[in-house]
Amino acid sequence: MPTRTARTAWNGPLATGVGHVELTSSKVGTYEVSFPKRAADEAGGATSPEELVAAAHSACYAMSLSNLITEAGGSPDSLEVTADVTLGADPAGGFKLTGITLTVVGEVEGVDEPQFLDLAAQAKAGCPISKALTGVDITLNASLA
Repeated sequence: MPTRTARTAWNGPLATGVGHVELTSSKVGTYEVSFPKRAADEAGGATSPEELVAAAHSACYAMSLSNLITEAGGSPDSLEVTADVTLGADPAGGFKLTGITLTVVGEVEGVDEPQFLDLAAQAKAGCPISKALTGVDITLNASLA
């Protein structure tokens, strides 16, 4: 399996510095990061590690669930997946990811709702990004459209 690479160039101290994250493997772009924008309610045109984790988790989860539905004999016509990743204070000091909420709404043929909910839970446990984030509380909201 391949290795994917991202690179960040950072200048300055945390409170006033700025960085740029380059998605090196795909070459799809370079994005600004800064701690003040990371900690603000509005991103102000910059991304953050939490947003990048959310993107990775939602994509990974969608692929995992799609595969499980297909293996169960269903047809995953549409899966709308959102990952909300929250940054908060760490009681031990600093910051940590305090929770992730995965929300999926599926349009699926050949799978009833109880089976879909079971497959959704299996995908949450089985996707590689979920496995990498086992130290974070991950909740799941799943439903059929």
